[in-house]
Amino acid sequence: MDYPFSEEHRIFRRAVRRFVEEELNPHVDEWEAAGIFPKELYRRMGELGFLGIRFDEKYGGAGADIWSTVVFCEEMGRCRSRGLTMSVLVHTDMSSPYLHQYGSEALKEKYLPALIRGEKIAAIALTEPSGGSDLAAMQTTAKKRGSQYILNGSKTFITNAINADVFIVACKTNPSAGHRGISLFLVERGTPGFEIEKLPKKLGMHASDWGQLSFVNCSVPADHLIGEENKGFYYAMEGLQLERFVACVAFTASAQQALEDAIKYAQDRELFGKKLSEFQITRHKLAKLQTKLEAARQLLYHAARLIEAGEDPTMVVSMCKAFCADVACEVADECLQIHGGYGYVEEYDIARFYRDIRLWKIGAGTTEVMYEIIAKRMGI
Repeated sequence: MDYPFSEEHRIFRRAVRRFVEEELNPHVDEWEAAGIFPKELYRRMGELGFLGIRFDEKYGGAGADIWSTVVFCEEMGRCRSRGLTMSVLVHTDMSSPYLHQYGSEALKEKYLPALIRGEKIAAIALTEPSGGSDLAAMQTTAKKRGSQYILNGSKTFITNAINADVFIVACKTNPSAGHRGISLFLVERGTPGFEIEKLPKKLGMHASDWGQLSFVNCSVPADHLIGEENKGFYYAMEGLQLERFVACVAFTASAQQALEDAIKYAQDRELFGKKLSEFQITRHKLAKLQTKLEAARQLLYHAARLIEAGEDPTMVVSMCKAFCADVACEVADECLQIHGGYGYVEEYDIARFYRDIRLWKIGAGTTEVMYEIIAKRMGI
């Protein structure tokens, strides 16, 4: 057994890689141009057992371990559309886990099987126009009236907004209590008073649909409250650890793929009568990038072991988020430079990766916020 991956993990890896190479990558250019990919892909992934990896079997999940999630993220990270990868991970690991972990049994029985089969798509709505990483400053409210909560406010930069059927929405249920007054709700698409607006084209992650949500006297059943009232901030802080972790795993794998592309290019490209890979400056640059990627990968595996052991991974995950994003962006810059003028041409995937990966220093908490978390954990 090659710890941390067993033979079952390796079989699963081959299945996901085959899916990515045969069913996703051949269509990436089309989906990137369209700014969205077909919803039917979720159903296909549901058929293959990719959408409920660690969810309970009674809802249709696989009940697998964190290393299965690592395998899935690493292989999805090799999809040439990082936007597609991000959208899928939003569904599998950034939104639906709130329902699985904190939702009532009635809510889980009603929604989880469809989410795991890919018949419904999920999104998480935390960010607001007035604030990104400062979750406690949100202004969207939910006031209880009898058997309903009335939602008012807006959310922005919401991945899967156009495709999603189910939204996990954070609201202030006690506005005067700051972060102690936040709750989470499951809101269905089509609920009266709930509108979705498509946002303008992004710099990268083009196949990942996104939008802005608005709630105007939107009435949501009280039993759609996820977990306890006013505990939403704490749920989100825990959920964000998984969100940051899985994205780091996926996009570190994407960076590895970009490096492999650059190596192949350097071995094929001739300059001044030599292969580009024969120049010491190129060889050392590639070796340095591989060293940093291995350090990033091992840091991620350390975080996975903490999650597996049930320990608090916050500090290490914050380190992963800051370090892996920096390494991935460095890989993008250096590998584009190795491609020279061709790196600036859309024909080569490095141009797309360069655009896509820059988001990772911002999304799910900026690098600056990660270092602030780390500093606090250090007692500074």
